[in-house]
Amino acid sequence: MRLSAIVAPLAFAPLVLGGPIAYGICQTGCNTVAVACYAAAGFTFGTIAAPAAPAAIVGCNTALGSCSAMCAGIALLAPTP
Repeated sequence: MRLSAIVAPLAFAPLVLGGPIAYGICQTGCNTVAVACYAAAGFTFGTIAAPAAPAAIVGCNTALGSCSAMCAGIALLAPTP
């Protein structure tokens, strides 16, 4: 196969990058909400060991995980101008 047969179509393809900036902003939002959730439960984010975590903290961590997964699924696929 000739190299020009591969390279020529790629030359006309639009350049679309994943959204690393959007991903960072989304993750920052998720972490900000997690810190607020911990504070509302009376704890400091990052200081609770998993085995000793009360139900409220487990809920905060579950929400953070869901939010982070949503960021990865949406923001990394968004085009960045």
